[in-house]
Amino acid sequence: MSAAESRPAEEVVQVEEQVVIYEVRGPVAVVTVNRPRYRNAQNSKVTYALDAAFARAVDDDAVKVVVLAGSGEHFSGGHDIGTPGRDIHESFERKAVIMWDHTGKQGVDSRLARESEVYLGMCRRWREIPKPMIAMVQGACIAGGLMLAWSCDFIVASQDAYFCDPVVRMGIPGVEFFAHPWVMNPRAAKEFLYTGDRFSAQRAHQLGMVNHVVPREELESTVFALAERISAMPRFGLALAKRAINQAEDLQGMRTGMDSVFGLHHAAHSHNAEVGVDSLAGMDARAMRDSGRQASAGSA
Repeated sequence: MSAAESRPAEEVVQVEEQVVIYEVRGPVAVVTVNRPRYRNAQNSKVTYALDAAFARAVDDDAVKVVVLAGSGEHFSGGHDIGTPGRDIHESFERKAVIMWDHTGKQGVDSRLARESEVYLGMCRRWREIPKPMIAMVQGACIAGGLMLAWSCDFIVASQDAYFCDPVVRMGIPGVEFFAHPWVMNPRAAKEFLYTGDRFSAQRAHQLGMVNHVVPREELESTVFALAERISAMPRFGLALAKRAINQAEDLQGMRTGMDSVFGLHHAAHSHNAEVGVDSLAGMDARAMRDSGRQASAGSA
């Protein structure tokens, strides 16, 4: 059941053929990724729909807080690398205009253009949204799912939630929005990437990546209680406080660090394409899921 289905709503708007559901509840906008059959895997259609929903929330003066959710049992299984809806070769209306349209291009020319827009560019814009953002995480939050949660100001997780970035198995140093050393700490980030293990919600909380861990049945009420408290604060004050903290992170090297790792990320894609089956080193959704299960055995 989606977050939108489980609560009475003052307004429900379907965005991009229901892959994202937009709902307004008092001063809170709820944006729900709605591909539960595929563990809310993010194809381009999803990311552009999220972008449109977030823009709608920013432009609505009645909205004070944005909640990001995932429908079904899992928050997000990451980038879409194997569902029937994978749309890597499709073109969408670009918002960041960092590079040209990736379609019709080859090699790095295509991959760099697409990922600069759909992954790094969008997540950076979402991180700068001038309204508080809360990620409501249950079940899996894997690879690209981390990027969605890390773009938010808060993460509230259910006790059964887990976090994982297993892409080193692809020979890739981490997901495109490389926030690992800032959302936890460098030693924990190395363990997270080197092993590909799942970090439980409790472990993530100990590391400072998660704000609160609650039973699944209390997840929604906890998130909305937090959102209600935040919404009582003046909107402009919240926007300035968010910008101040983001600027402090960037002064600690977050933005330039991401730029440098994004280059390594694409060096890995290019290496895999040159010596392997494809830019993902032959890994697909099933292989990633199976490897994640193996990695999780005995992990915290």
